[in-house]
Amino acid sequence: MKIGLVISLISVVTILSGCAEEDRYPISGEECGPNDPVKDMSVPNCPPVL
Repeated sequence: MKIGLVISLISVVTILSGCAEEDRYPISGEECGPNDPVKDMSVPNCPPVL
């Protein structure tokens, strides 16, 4: 039962995150600004996945 709920929640978040506008963060819906530090990030700046 719990596994089904977790899978359902993950699916909903994944689907809804694809519906975000380009100038907004997908989860929070906050607007991305011109001075947003995330815009300067590139793949090498991200921590490695263990």
